[in-house]
Amino acid sequence: MAEKKYQSETMTAKDLVERLNFKPAQAKAIIHLAKETMVKRGFTIYNNRRMGVVPTEVVAEIVGIPLLQTKEKKE
Repeated sequence: MAEKKYQSETMTAKDLVERLNFKPAQAKAIIHLAKETMVKRGFTIYNNRRMGVVPTEVVAEIVGIPLLQTKEKKE
């Protein structure tokens, strides 16, 4: 069974700039798209200007890069 090993379950624009070397404007746009995606999925809490934290999995879907590490669990 695969166990997910998270660096972090959430991301901010600052994380995108520091960890993935996106420009600040690009990072803000990615967070904005992630928030829109979450609202479309029914999570209305993300329909807030001040909410700047989004799930890492949604950011990974947008940028097309796997951001979460998976590790096989030995049984």
